[in-house]
Amino acid sequence: MPFKEFVRELRDIRDGLGNISIRGGVEANRIPSRGRSLIAPEFSPPPSLVTQQSPWANLPSELLLDIIQRVEASETSWPARRAVVACASVCRSWRKIADEVVKTPEQCGWLTFPISLKQPGPRETPIQCFIKRERLTSKYLLYLGLSPALSGDMSKLLLAAKKIRRATCTEFIISLVADDFSKASNTYVGKLRSNFLGTKFTILDSELPLDSSLLSSSKLQQRIHSKQRQVLPRAAVVKHNVATISYELNVLRTRGPRRMQCTMHPIPVSAIQEGGTAPTPLKSTRCTDENLASTSISKERKPGVEYGSNSDDKSTVLNQITREPLILKNKAPRWHEQLQCWCLNFKGRVTVASVKNFQLVAAAEAQQNVSAAEQDRVILQFGKIGKDIFTMDYRYPLSAFQAFAICLSSFDTKPACE
Repeated sequence: MPFKEFVRELRDIRDGLGNISIRGGVEANRIPSRGRSLIAPEFSPPPSLVTQQSPWANLPSELLLDIIQRVEASETSWPARRAVVACASVCRSWRKIADEVVKTPEQCGWLTFPISLKQPGPRETPIQCFIKRERLTSKYLLYLGLSPALSGDMSKLLLAAKKIRRATCTEFIISLVADDFSKASNTYVGKLRSNFLGTKFTILDSELPLDSSLLSSSKLQQRIHSKQRQVLPRAAVVKHNVATISYELNVLRTRGPRRMQCTMHPIPVSAIQEGGTAPTPLKSTRCTDENLASTSISKERKPGVEYGSNSDDKSTVLNQITREPLILKNKAPRWHEQLQCWCLNFKGRVTVASVKNFQLVAAAEAQQNVSAAEQDRVILQFGKIGKDIFTMDYRYPLSAFQAFAICLSSFDTKPACE
């Protein structure tokens, strides 16, 4: 079709001008023809490149909006959806229009840009993914698709993690690519860290939280004050606590699946209430000491309820309840007498029995006004379908990064929990 030829011509022109490499500088980097492409990391082209692309940047905004809307509506699956990323990579004006046209996964159910991995999933239909474990390299690869057998080479790599064993803990470094796990790289997303026994895990994000009050509740504020008297590199990365995962100790060594609880610190419990919303980042905000220093100065003190004020006590208690973090717990399985095992309804997405299989639902109290249907809704499910192949299905209010990190905690050895 003429429209597809036009998009292909834009892609060839973009390839001819060259792309900005992840490590800096300009290099020739064509879009791969196979479906195993990555979500392109965000970057800002230099002024010289924008000048070379001025014929495309000077297109009328109405025409440009119509072009990107047609591309976004016609390409709804990968690898064809690379055309949307190609349009956003032409120049700054094209990227600005693409950011306005492309919706969040909660609204459309599609993953497009790297920031989509940090945004909540759709409310109704979960996003179906699978995780491939590589034992020799200690890597865990998250792909978008039903399974390797159905997707094949058309599977799209979303995130990759590398397991690193240390003397007192185990860490999973999460990146956008499978060959670069450096914390100083632009592809670094975050990490998962365990305690000595492997019963408690902490998810650390490289992005700044949308709620500045979370800075004071974590160790970031202490690090800001301690680093003010030191000379730091510009790209020094500071991480903040996104979630805490706790596995219950199995002291009596009883049979059954692992029992876990996840506290999602940036997600309030009001997100799953009627009309509630979850924090949704719209752009990447690298969590560096430089950004944290400016944030702490501008938002050092926030207005609040003082003692002796005339505010309503009931409204204050209600606000405290809605600001409480969302807590997820694993759904209780039932014992099957004929099969002599614990069973959960994974709706055909899990085929192999494993102690790692789980389903997470919201753990809400009566005063939090969460409906029974919402409490029974499975937010994240993870299970085994073959040797070193696992499925992962997640939905609102979790993001792909949060869901992947929670599933990674199941791969660590937990002798005290089994």
